[in-house]
Amino acid sequence: MFLWRAEVQPGVSVAFTDTNAGNLALHVGDDAAAVLRRRTQLEHAAGVAPRRFQYMNQVHGNEVSLVVESGSAAEPGAAAPQAPTADAMVSLGGPLAVMVADCIPLVLVGAGASGPVLAAVHAGRPGLFSGVIPAAVEQMRASGAEDIRAWLGPSVCGNCYEVPAELRDEVADLLPSAWSTTTWGTPALDLPAGATSQLAALGVPIEYRGPCTLENESLFSYRRDSRSGRFAGLVWTHD
Repeated sequence: MFLWRAEVQPGVSVAFTDTNAGNLALHVGDDAAAVLRRRTQLEHAAGVAPRRFQYMNQVHGNEVSLVVESGSAAEPGAAAPQAPTADAMVSLGGPLAVMVADCIPLVLVGAGASGPVLAAVHAGRPGLFSGVIPAAVEQMRASGAEDIRAWLGPSVCGNCYEVPAELRDEVADLLPSAWSTTTWGTPALDLPAGATSQLAALGVPIEYRGPCTLENESLFSYRRDSRSGRFAGLVWTHD
């Protein structure tokens, strides 16, 4: 169910799911009741229940939502909690989830005066280009976070993410570190390298880097299969 999971500091855990957890997205044509059951199973496996992971309606933008934890119980088959339309969320300890199938699921954890400040970020090409990562870090710091650290989940790597040369040049004009070439010699973008340079400029160290989604059969990849499901990056607090 978990590709990687760790208690990253006392009382805070980060995890990235794999295909064994199943598709966790409601927008890919899957049966909604089945998706909600998987989400509930994930919450129990993570030890989050009766709290629920907060998901987003992700739109490849740079909007950041400040989330207040509802504390509602996760019942099998229950309706999904209201999801903000955003590509990053920040909470003061409430469990957060970001769904991907090649984009970067970025998790951030900082220390606040009254406890951990958490963030989950959907960082695909448009989001990186429009500054979703700096926006999320800015919101965390506005919420009192210090000593912010990052976990870069699995995403398509710079050796595999083939794009037209014009697109590579457009992105690299703003984010030179994202310029790349595939292993077969065609233009590419390196999203993890782009995210790494943005985090470095913000003074945020990276604690973990996940593998390539396209190269790893245990992860969903839209580039491998356009009917792909979505796996999740997760962050939560616990006793």
